[in-house]
Amino acid sequence: MRSDTVKKGLPRMPNRCLLYATGVTRGGMDKPFIGLVSSFTDIIPGHVHMRGLERAIENGVYAGGGRPFVFCVPGICDGIAMGHQGMKFSLATRELIADMIESITGAHCFDGLVMLTNCDKITPGMLMAAARLDLPTVVVTAGPMLAGYSGRRHLSGATAAEERLSLVRDTFEIVGKASVGGMKLTDEERDELEMSACPGPGSCQGLYTANTMACITETLGISMSGCATSVAVSAKKQRIAHESGQLVCELVRRGETARRFITPQALDNAIAVDMALGGSSNTTLHIPAIGHEIGCEITMDRFDEVSRRVPNITALRPGGDYMMEDVERAGGMPAVFKTLGDLLADTPNVNGTSLRKVGAAATVWDTDVIRPASDPVYPEGGIAVLTGNLAPEGSVVKQTAIKTAGMMDFTGRARVFEGEEAAMDAILAGAIKSGDVVIIRYEGPKGGPGMREMLSPTAAIVGAGLAGSVALITDGRFSGGTKGPCIGHVCPEAYDGGPIAVLQDGDEVHLDVPGRSLSVNLSEGELERRLAAWARPERTVGGYLGRYAKMVGSARFGAVFSD
Repeated sequence: MRSDTVKKGLPRMPNRCLLYATGVTRGGMDKPFIGLVSSFTDIIPGHVHMRGLERAIENGVYAGGGRPFVFCVPGICDGIAMGHQGMKFSLATRELIADMIESITGAHCFDGLVMLTNCDKITPGMLMAAARLDLPTVVVTAGPMLAGYSGRRHLSGATAAEERLSLVRDTFEIVGKASVGGMKLTDEERDELEMSACPGPGSCQGLYTANTMACITETLGISMSGCATSVAVSAKKQRIAHESGQLVCELVRRGETARRFITPQALDNAIAVDMALGGSSNTTLHIPAIGHEIGCEITMDRFDEVSRRVPNITALRPGGDYMMEDVERAGGMPAVFKTLGDLLADTPNVNGTSLRKVGAAATVWDTDVIRPASDPVYPEGGIAVLTGNLAPEGSVVKQTAIKTAGMMDFTGRARVFEGEEAAMDAILAGAIKSGDVVIIRYEGPKGGPGMREMLSPTAAIVGAGLAGSVALITDGRFSGGTKGPCIGHVCPEAYDGGPIAVLQDGDEVHLDVPGRSLSVNLSEGELERRLAAWARPERTVGGYLGRYAKMVGSARFGAVFSD
């Protein structure tokens, strides 16, 4: 066993002494050493219940014949970090998490790993580490939150969809509605929404980044079937955690490591499932970053290629009214695999079976939630990649979250802001009008640094009633909860001298989602003249973010560190 490096032979006598000091028994010394890496924290709703799941995994490892050792990595709640400087750290922690797992695992020579995760950058960071280390590994995603509920709305005769609450629609978007959208919100109503929208543990209820990544993890075959959609508070999740602990010991015995499951074919399946579900645009960063760890280059272009052949078969929030608990009730990811059929390659999974076999054995219990591929919500996948003179290397839009047909092909006047805060102030002050294209720049991986999510301004635009007449373009990125004509990941970013850096107020910007185009209409040679005169702004950024800015690469390739 790999752990024999620290526990066998006379020279390892002091090592064994320290292991015995942790409570390892003599018999335990002969068992596989399993690292249980947890992202438990008291400040993220998707993680507060992980102590119980840790115990279930530990018991499973013991039952499987292994010896578990818990260690932890940090986590950031994107919702709490949203709208201020704290969001600069979110994407940057993905690399920290992967490096920390590599460091702890390498130092202690674990034979296998169980990864307990849930939220936006933590799950991809763990998957990157799994691919990099290539050890027997099972990932447990800790599950989605249940929908909130409003008795007040029920008594007022609201529809069932309106009675159910979620974080994005019922808090972030309400900010815009109450500020400039004409909504009258009493203190009592505000308090009810704040107290009810997120009723307990779990990742936020819609198909935002955390739940999208959970679905991708199950698609990759590195978590047990049924894991992604089983809700955080369920006994099913506890059983999956226990069985995952047992299973990793079996993988150690079989010698099956992470790269048996995380393969180029499996990553292509992950993109296809993402397109079919209408998942978060953040996957255009995370799937390439996972691919980078196995030497498989994936760019934005691949997402667009897959999107053109895979239909969108679910309408989950933010693009619709369903939530993750509805997908669980409809049959979970196995039902999605069944529906997509031959659109997915048949790849192995940790269960000891394969993706298509799991799909063949599944039942789709609700074809309104998981629509047939022959009768989809939208004929293409959730994401489109736009190029043009404003984004020569690509940009990303969640096309299935654009609900106004006229905004799929739209021309407007640029309103340029040097950062998120200035744009948000303008939106809440009512300074953004119909026909505007809000430009937020110097928010890319290097320019931010950290490539902040822009849920606050996009939700405020929706709440203000402008999603059908205002577009937003940024070299930053968006939360999985964003909806409307919002184009992010513009490459090259402004800090690297991309054309977005030289846009001016009043420039005519044209976006054409069906035509996959993003451009600025300028006289011949004007764009080139502006770029020739451009100079990178001076700035001083210290600490980890300063180091991150020096090491991080383009969003086109997943914003990974240079080798």
